[in-house]
Amino acid sequence: MVNLTIDNINVSVPEGTTIMDAAKMADIPIPKLCYLKDINEIAACRVCVVELEGMERLVTSCNNVVKEGMVIHTNSPKVRTARRQTVQLILSQHDCKCATCVRSGNCTLQSLANDLNIIEIPFKQRLEEFPWDKEFPLIRDSQKCIKCMRCIQVCDKIQDLHIWDVTSTGSRTTINVTGNHKISEVSCSLCGQCITHCPVGALRERDDTEKVWDAIADDKKVVVAQVAPAVRAAWGEALGLSREEATVGKIMDALKKMGIDYVFDTSFTADLTIMEEGNEFLQRFTKGELNLRPMFTSCCPGWVRFLKSQYPHLVPQLSTAKSPQQMFGSVMKSYFAESIGVKPENMFTVSIMPCVAKKGESNMELFYGEYAGHETDVVLTTRELTRMIRSAHIDPASLVDRECDPLMKEWTGAGVIFGTTGGVMEAALRSAHYLVTGRNPDPDAFKIVRNPGGQPGVVEAEIQLGDATVRAAVVSGLGNTRKLIEAIEHGEVHYDFVEVMACPGGCVGGGGQPIHDGEELARTRGENLYFLDKNAPLRFSHENPDVLRLYRDFFEKPLSHKSHMLLHTDHNAWEMPR
Repeated sequence: MVNLTIDNINVSVPEGTTIMDAAKMADIPIPKLCYLKDINEIAACRVCVVELEGMERLVTSCNNVVKEGMVIHTNSPKVRTARRQTVQLILSQHDCKCATCVRSGNCTLQSLANDLNIIEIPFKQRLEEFPWDKEFPLIRDSQKCIKCMRCIQVCDKIQDLHIWDVTSTGSRTTINVTGNHKISEVSCSLCGQCITHCPVGALRERDDTEKVWDAIADDKKVVVAQVAPAVRAAWGEALGLSREEATVGKIMDALKKMGIDYVFDTSFTADLTIMEEGNEFLQRFTKGELNLRPMFTSCCPGWVRFLKSQYPHLVPQLSTAKSPQQMFGSVMKSYFAESIGVKPENMFTVSIMPCVAKKGESNMELFYGEYAGHETDVVLTTRELTRMIRSAHIDPASLVDRECDPLMKEWTGAGVIFGTTGGVMEAALRSAHYLVTGRNPDPDAFKIVRNPGGQPGVVEAEIQLGDATVRAAVVSGLGNTRKLIEAIEHGEVHYDFVEVMACPGGCVGGGGQPIHDGEELARTRGENLYFLDKNAPLRFSHENPDVLRLYRDFFEKPLSHKSHMLLHTDHNAWEMPR
């Protein structure tokens, strides 16, 4: 242990502890901008400086470790003067139009400037001008970038994609797409982790909320919305609701108050996905098609983009089943449209997802009968949903639980856990066991594949289905995924079925979720979904009565000709930059 004094408080901490962590242990907060523990500890912003007695120069607290007998001041006049000047310099190169920024009220730089009582900037303002394709799902505003390097480090160390890099030198040093390419020219998976780890509004999703308001105002359009499982685990965070208060039923109520005509839970089509993907796996497994390489899940578009760009030769190993989002769009513009007597082109489908990659996935088209158009017209992130609720001046406290509309109202716990890593695999195994043996397993029989926090590494399991043993694996985070694929390619491991989620922890940690700077909430949100599953009246996808009715009245059975037309996709229909 090392003994030192911080702001006149005696502190004893383990050797090797940073000054910042030591202060935190003593409940002394040290402000920071660039720091992310174990990811970005490069002292780029210089905001976390402290005064060390016996040293003339201030030292950064994020990457300097404690030493015996240190006497440290975190808010001395010298520190305060230096910190204010540093922030003023950063502000001189930052677009300070906070009123029109999506991060206003949730911006680390804004909070820091307010805390330091900075009301004037004594330096000449110089903003960087860099063009960007505003139609791309991920938007970078160079005038807001503070060069903290977080996006680079998260993309490099966690996702292993290396999309961002430092360019130019001296006063012109900035962040840009690697190689000065356009963002559409590189292998960005659209996971959005750079967005959720940016401390300011320099990175954000393309805002599509006005498209939804326009559709609601169009008398010719029937607007239908779906809400992904992971959204219910996080939306209340941005509106001051507790997890107990922030139910999916209240989201449905909010959507109805906005003017949405029909509201549904994507957990319904998650159950539908299990019926298709589970049967597809059993078919490919029994035919011996997975003896060399596993079948990969296909419901995460960030993962699909990653595989297409990094390992295109493995694309045939993807399940052909569409994601629950796209299945929903297909069913909306066929089965549901026919049921309510509306032409598909007059249906406007809105998807509310915890994900930025879903915006890219919605570019896919549906070809059915005489209709050719997008299955999903607009994708909103969880953040966009909360912005729409505020825009409609809806008091969250006034919301009540509202059921989904008929025909696709029912959902199961298996569909809900799609939102967390391991959930797709567990849901698939529950139904696969039934399909093979004719009886339901214990609903928690396969919880061995759970990893709600998305901890590094692969979760492995050997599952007995009848006389066969299925070797399954679950992984989240694209850096972890690359290690897994390399091990598969080198013959070090073999699996039959692999679930991959691009974001650490799965959709609950998605790039479209509410942002809490410095906090990772995937585990907390994932545990919430498992709680909902545990208490759900139905926990098996194959027992969803509305899914069974859908097959009886429309699709006939899983993997039928019509289900292949509407619920499956050709992964070779589009390519990624490599």
